[in-house]
Amino acid sequence: MKTKTTLLSLSFLALVVLLGAPFVGITPLSFSHVIEPAGGTMDAVVFWHIRLPRVLTAFLAGSGLALGGMAFQALFRNPLATPFTLGVSGGAAFGAALYMRLGIAFAFLGIPGGTWAAFAGAILVIVAVYGLTRARGGFATTTLLLAGVAFSYFLSSMILALQYSASLHDSFRLVRWLMGGLGMVGYDAVLNLFPLVVTGSVLILMLTNELNLLTIGEDLAMSRGLDVPRTKKVLFFAVSCMVGGIVAVCGPIGFVGMMAPHICRLLVGSDHRSLFPATLLFGGTFLTACDVIARLAFAPAEIPVGVITALLGGPFFLYLLLRRDSGSLLV
Repeated sequence: MKTKTTLLSLSFLALVVLLGAPFVGITPLSFSHVIEPAGGTMDAVVFWHIRLPRVLTAFLAGSGLALGGMAFQALFRNPLATPFTLGVSGGAAFGAALYMRLGIAFAFLGIPGGTWAAFAGAILVIVAVYGLTRARGGFATTTLLLAGVAFSYFLSSMILALQYSASLHDSFRLVRWLMGGLGMVGYDAVLNLFPLVVTGSVLILMLTNELNLLTIGEDLAMSRGLDVPRTKKVLFFAVSCMVGGIVAVCGPIGFVGMMAPHICRLLVGSDHRSLFPATLLFGGTFLTACDVIARLAFAPAEIPVGVITALLGGPFFLYLLLRRDSGSLLV
């Protein structure tokens, strides 16, 4: 009963934030002007073409990052795991950095070249990590984790090299992108993210029982009939492709994928059948609210939403590190 009440409360909160966030900004919007049939007022243009797609993108990205963190924390049985643990964000960032450094400008299917480059970088890292893990035999979690961390460090050094050799303008663009932000998104971002987030979310939803088994240990899960290698592969590719698309569109927005699952465990428990909807709703609502703060905190200037999530996530990360029984957060 408590879980149902919590989920209903999260649903109501998400609805309020989704409906209210587009009206909040440097200049408050008039509801009567927004819904005017002619739709030609400045309020209507700002609402329908700038703020609404931004809010939808924030909710999709937040939901995807939160679910990715939830899945990886169960997969690695590590309360500090994030969607970026396997180097996906590093690959996307390197692709974007290389694109900016080369000074190429193109678009394909209405999607900017920088987004394509970032997504390609993320996919290449996914393939490389998977290939390296397979080359070691099997699909061991430790090998997967170490391969992801190794690629993350390597790509970070490559990004620094590209930034050092870039012009001042390109270097600033890269730093700004690496902070993560939603300032330049439109309906194209919503259309690009929607299939990736929905597909990844559905696959994770189908594996909620398997996630429950993984949290108690791979050996025990196998003894109960779970095909552990297959489950890990599906989760790896589902989460990595979803997160790769989010990073390609929004940049690497940190800490959402780590904080949201933990907070939701405190609210609904560790059963992934309840944790899934709670994490989806909380992650989307949280990032949308952070984006509103990013727009208003230093108005009329706007700061990247990744700065806000980092300011909130840093203390939370330290809290997890200082917990003696942090491992118990997963069970």
